[in-house]
Amino acid sequence: MVQLVPAPAMDEITFRSDTVLSDVHLYTPNHRHLMVRLNGVGQPVFLSQFKLLWSRDSQTEPGAESGGHSHVHAEGTPPGSGCTDEGSSLSPGAGTTSQEGAGAQLDEDGDLDVERRPRATSDPDPAEPPRDKVQPVVLAQEEDDGPGDEAWDGSALGVIRIEHTMATPLEDVGKQGRTVLELGAGTGLASVVAATVARTVYCTDVGADLLSMCQRNIALNSHLAAPGGGTVKVKELDWLKDDLCTDPEVPFSWSEEDVCDLYAHTTVLLAAEVFYDDDLTDALFKTLSRLAHRFHNACTAILAVEKRLNFTLRHLDVTCEAYDHFRASLQALQRLPDSRLRFVVEPVEASFPQLLLYERIRQLELWKIIAEPVT
Repeated sequence: MVQLVPAPAMDEITFRSDTVLSDVHLYTPNHRHLMVRLNGVGQPVFLSQFKLLWSRDSQTEPGAESGGHSHVHAEGTPPGSGCTDEGSSLSPGAGTTSQEGAGAQLDEDGDLDVERRPRATSDPDPAEPPRDKVQPVVLAQEEDDGPGDEAWDGSALGVIRIEHTMATPLEDVGKQGRTVLELGAGTGLASVVAATVARTVYCTDVGADLLSMCQRNIALNSHLAAPGGGTVKVKELDWLKDDLCTDPEVPFSWSEEDVCDLYAHTTVLLAAEVFYDDDLTDALFKTLSRLAHRFHNACTAILAVEKRLNFTLRHLDVTCEAYDHFRASLQALQRLPDSRLRFVVEPVEASFPQLLLYERIRQLELWKIIAEPVT
């Protein structure tokens, strides 16, 4: 949690408290982030690209080699599941490139070998900025791409484009044939990916400005959802309220048709990087339980949390208080006495194939919550 203080140069940043640095800048610090506009409160909005590492080129001709641009999966097969649907197959090595333009490498077993660490800072002549510095490249939209950069082409099926700010005030963080509901969508990245395999995705958060940015990101990447027929709907969902807002005068409110569809068809919930405040963590688990009781079907929630280590004066030690509260909430949910539903909590090993280009850190944890009727 940091605050950015203006410095004479964009590549030298001083960090202070009360602000959260964008995950996009943290996990892809040496990539180009194109500044495209200012948002409603005057913050610069950047446009970044993510390279998808899966393919469905063999959908029409099973077994044929794939080539060219990577494509998204057809409806029904989640990336990384290892299963095929109507002949589609995962071909992570086919025609994929990293954001630096280097070809994807396979190890001796034929598995995708994704480089986990950037160039060492001890390199006397590094081609890229050191890993421990956050160095956004602020460009004019019409500026030519620099050496080694991919073209900023939104039509490529293997590329996701996401608008985001570089940092967010702490009080605004978190504003940041299946129906999927994402809670606390932020920029909407997970919703965009989910739309490649789901029939309908409800991308939810709070705050008109944030939801407007989600809507822009959905539009920027509509070409990814189109092949599978997925639809993304951006809606407001406040964890501190018991009901969905259906007032048509409120931006991003729910229509009665959407509410009925949500409750009748949702089977998957997603929540990523939203467990940083104890009160909001409590509110999210309360919302998750309330929604699960209203859904007509059993559902599975996938929660992603980063185990953040902080030195506190209160303990005079390194602690993970937000993470500890999250784990306690998981245990409480599993022990919750309920005559209708039972919640089964399971860890998810982060050893599945990496189908999106990002830096996978060891502090990342995934948890699965299955809500099913009591028999």
